Amino acid sequence: MRLGEAAERFLERLADVRLASPHTVAAYRRDLRDFIAYVGDMPLDTVARRHVQDWLVAGHARGLAPATLARRLSALRAFLDEAVRAGWCARNPAEGVSPPRQRKRLPRTLPPEQTRQLLSPTDAASEARDMALLAVMYGCGLRVSEAVGLNLADVDMDEAVLRVRGKGGKERICPIPDGVRALLAAHLERRLAHADAGQPALFLNRRGGRLTARSVQRMLKQRALATGADASVTPHRLRHSFATHLLAGGVDLRAIQELLGHASLATTERYTHLDIARLGEIYDAAHPRARIKRSLDE
Repeated sequence: MRLGEAAERFLERLADVRLASPHTVAAYRRDLRDFIAYVGDMPLDTVARRHVQDWLVAGHARGLAPATLARRLSALRAFLDEAVRAGWCARNPAEGVSPPRQRKRLPRTLPPEQTRQLLSPTDAASEARDMALLAVMYGCGLRVSEAVGLNLADVDMDEAVLRVRGKGGKERICPIPDGVRALLAAHLERRLAHADAGQPALFLNRRGGRLTARSVQRMLKQRALATGADASVTPHRLRHSFATHLLAGGVDLRAIQELLGHASLATTERYTHLDIARLGEIYDAAHPRARIKRSLDE
């Protein structure tokens, strides 16, 4: 069996048996077609480790990012694993090939004064909604998809909690801080007075439909320009700032993991960091050797 035929069979199984999304199938198809275009439609059992390595090197030479190369290798490895299971070939030549090392990038945070500036009042017609939305994203650490996915039924003002549906449909309960609660109450009062009673969404657009993530990003940019805040602000920067500011305030990392809805603590560690100055302050305030040094200096 040749590579092209095997790849098509794999993609069919991916869609029909594993019920992968069309987006996932399309991504696998692009990566496998690129590999076949590079090595040729050769017999599957003649593919060797060097073909895989040369393909990755060629991609690197074309300027592809390490993350892209790692994704391509993952797609090829999954295809060849399936080929071995199906008996189309005896071994997976991509097994043991290491993806290129990726630089760990931390999303930028907004300093607390920038978040305060972003939440300063404007004369926007949707001011009550925008303030409540920003407060929920920053004050509760929600992803933009989680925020726009909230329904009225997800808000319990008496208990001061939100029911949030995260990645993979996993639900979590997020506490609503007092300041966020006040802004939500102002938004709800205005929303319930003007919106269609049959619309379940908490945050609505001008036409009365559910607000979209793209609309939120556009609103953030406009608000940053109006308030003089950092114009590079994004919904994800608000979420990252929430986590970083909690960590700087001494909140336990596992508690932050629960609030963010991360399945792995390692993910939370990647999204939260303290700058060197703050670490120095903590060291000076808490470490016994620092206290000894200060007493000697005095």
